[in-house]
Amino acid sequence: MKDKQAKYPQLRFKGFTDPWVQRKLGDVVQKVKSYSLSRDVETEENTGFEYIHYGDIHTQKADVIDSDTQLPSIVAGNYDLVQAGDVIVADASEDYLGIAEPAVVVNTPTENLVAGLHTIALRPNGIDPVFLYYLLHTQSFKHFGFRTGTGLKVFGISYPNLAKFTFSMPTLKEQESIAKTLREMDNLIATNQRKLDLLKEQKKGYLQKMFPKNGAKVPELRFAEFANDWGQRKLGELGKIYTGNTPKTSDLDNWTDNKEGHIWITPTDIDKLIMSDSDRHLSEQGWSKARKIPENSVLITSIASIGKNTINAVPVAFNQQINAIVPEKNDSYFILSAMIKDTARFASVAGQTATAIINKTTFEKFQIATPSYEEQQKIGSFFKQLDNTITLHQCKLDLLKEQKKGFLQNMFV
Repeated sequence: MKDKQAKYPQLRFKGFTDPWVQRKLGDVVQKVKSYSLSRDVETEENTGFEYIHYGDIHTQKADVIDSDTQLPSIVAGNYDLVQAGDVIVADASEDYLGIAEPAVVVNTPTENLVAGLHTIALRPNGIDPVFLYYLLHTQSFKHFGFRTGTGLKVFGISYPNLAKFTFSMPTLKEQESIAKTLREMDNLIATNQRKLDLLKEQKKGYLQKMFPKNGAKVPELRFAEFANDWGQRKLGELGKIYTGNTPKTSDLDNWTDNKEGHIWITPTDIDKLIMSDSDRHLSEQGWSKARKIPENSVLITSIASIGKNTINAVPVAFNQQINAIVPEKNDSYFILSAMIKDTARFASVAGQTATAIINKTTFEKFQIATPSYEEQQKIGSFFKQLDNTITLHQCKLDLLKEQKKGFLQNMFV
């Protein structure tokens, strides 16, 4: 029978049954001297000395530090050196979630590595360094940092306070198993992040090559069956243009908490390229007073957050910060992709007022390069498939991050 006072994690590897023991961080680490080295000591010259700055940790330039990690070079001097197995934490952050954000030295990229400005270097003694690295990512530690940290604009923590952190830990062998699993999860996340980043970069390249450059009449990259010149057409020539409105918010009968109500889109709702839901919903009365458009229209924000674009998968209403195109013999996804490609140029025509705005008249006159309807359909289909692939990779990455969050919550006491 388990001791009710003993500590056990919710999720555990087979073969481990011993209770976890309580420790203070100061009992299992030694402090290594850090230096208040500012950025003005950096040098492009290869001195053989590199250092970890708290900003490097927050930007993850310094995270899991291996032999190929690139860190800033410093002027050579007499420093206490960081070793493989040391954990470096940032002692300052703009918010408590970043307090004591850690980096772990798996292998030193140079024999001469030091801990610099706003860092605390910890040398583990009786605790696995990678296990400690992940322990400092848990909510238990973050809550401790919030209670213990000091400061208003900058949140900081001292080593004496850091050393008071009380936690439970298993045997060294179980620590290593936990650390190995989480490290493998991070490697999988990093691999999928690289794939996603590559797809996004490929999309940027296709947007540049599959639409004509300024002054050109044909794109650099094209489907083989098309050869005619593209033309410049106003958005108002591609379909009907509508500016949204807002049914009176003080009349509660215009709105409903029922998720089955009619969708009403605002710029803050636009977070994906194809939308079928919104934060707020209209009642039948509100729907009758709203500006509505059919499915497969293109919605483009035209006030404040200029150029957030989406296509509605179902009929929707929308507010006055959005202009919409209901295409007529033009392809919705082609228009969406063209407007994404021309986001910066579109934003540049906004009126010079306190709040950037593109009114309906200016919106209708905005020109984009367009080919035949058949070629639009080919291009639109290509980008839709590419965006679907990006979305699938993003969903996979989000799922992996959620799984890691669950591991951090359930594999520690």
